[in-house]
Amino acid sequence: MLEYPLLFLFPAAMLYAAVMDFFTMTIPNKVSIALVIGFVAVALIGGLDWHVFLDHVGAGCLMLVISIFMFARGWFGGGDAKLLAAASLWFGFDLLLDYTLLVTILGGLLASAILTYRELVPPMWIAGLGWAERLHDNKAGIPYGLALAGAALWLFPTSQIFLMHAA
Repeated sequence: MLEYPLLFLFPAAMLYAAVMDFFTMTIPNKVSIALVIGFVAVALIGGLDWHVFLDHVGAGCLMLVISIFMFARGWFGGGDAKLLAAASLWFGFDLLLDYTLLVTILGGLLASAILTYRELVPPMWIAGLGWAERLHDNKAGIPYGLALAGAALWLFPTSQIFLMHAA
């Protein structure tokens, strides 16, 4: 019963990360830290089997290694890398492929939308709107936190962690 309020942490943190990334092009470390601590709390309070717990930790660690590599290559921001790993912790290997595939699709759509925005919207229309100017800057990245959060929110109701407590 105590884990029910903790289940709201995941969607709230992912939504917060998306909003922050959209408006500031940063994802605060506290979001990823809260997701990791929240997962451990839900697992302990909810009585998650140790082998299932290790499955989820393995998925998070795998995605951390992959996302660090992507960050080192300049393909991903640091906040995106940490958020991807923390979100993957909640999905485990059961939904990891689904999550990464959905992130890829949503990320491609997001990148296309941002690049179109940069091409079609004249800079004078957004003058003085800091967040809009950041999104318009060709030297700025793409706020992939939106794709990470969108995919996470889409899949969370089908996750083992959610379904375990929904019954």
